[in-house]
Amino acid sequence: MSLPAGYTVRPMRQEDAALIAERSGVYTAALLGFPKHSPEDVANYLRDPGIDLATDAWVVLGPDGDFAGSATAVPITGGTHLNLDILSENPAVLSWLLDQVEHRAAEVARHEVVVRVGVIRQDDRLAAVVAARGFAVGTSTHRMRISFDGPIPPPAVPEGVVVRRGAPDEASRRAAHGVLMEAFADQPGTLPRPFEDWAASRESRSTFDWSQVTVVEVDGRAVGMTECNHNFVSTDNCGYVGRLGVIPSARGRGLAKFLLQNAFAVDAAAGRTGTILHVDAGNPTPAVALYTNAGMHPDLTSDIWTRTVRNDRTWSSSTPPHRLFPA
Repeated sequence: MSLPAGYTVRPMRQEDAALIAERSGVYTAALLGFPKHSPEDVANYLRDPGIDLATDAWVVLGPDGDFAGSATAVPITGGTHLNLDILSENPAVLSWLLDQVEHRAAEVARHEVVVRVGVIRQDDRLAAVVAARGFAVGTSTHRMRISFDGPIPPPAVPEGVVVRRGAPDEASRRAAHGVLMEAFADQPGTLPRPFEDWAASRESRSTFDWSQVTVVEVDGRAVGMTECNHNFVSTDNCGYVGRLGVIPSARGRGLAKFLLQNAFAVDAAAGRTGTILHVDAGNPTPAVALYTNAGMHPDLTSDIWTRTVRNDRTWSSSTPPHRLFPA
């Protein structure tokens, strides 16, 4: 399909971060009562070394030159999955952007790629568009939050556990990454990137530094970790737990509870009024119960719609892929 008459497209640029954050904030606040993303979160995403803005991101402009929509389609987990973020109030623009995403998915797929898009549960417009394109809900994610009304005492360290605060060198960073790889091995769509890519992505973020990593060890081996950042400080004055993982052989010892309570205490001591994290409702570990029992509650739920695209797909000559640059 083509864009509506008078609409144009260009590649996304890093300097678009403020515009996209503003438009996304208006759109999501109308649905939720608050913006889903902070400006820092959007800027970090666009500067991440894992995204190629020339091939994986689009900005659509209306006849008056004003913003009409955007999308990013970022391959992850070695190209087996492609994460889509899409924004427009115009269903025709949404459909056109989905065309570009599916063409891009077919290009990057070795055999097939799972395209995933998170849709706020209140967003009936986007849900209808992706459903009409053959997407189906695979799982849901909750944004969990806890608010503080005073200091949070640091939790007692479990017996036999050594706590390492910060990851100042490559050895400590590799230990933290190794925990993530083992902890999320049964969730292939959420595996972290290879170490070098993972570390580079963290270095690119304005809201993160390596002092925000905490690793717990048992018998000299790293078995659990948290990776926190300041993504929601400017908008919510909340800390954010980007990752929390414990390897399977070390579960059942209270390490996840310790790491979570430790994050609360660190945030409260820094003057934050709460802590936020995201969790997959289909997580095979009892993560949702852990967070709920700790006093967290969901303030946003997104359904994760998925569709499998194969690289042997035959495209109609009437709908050629739109290329931002010559092939």
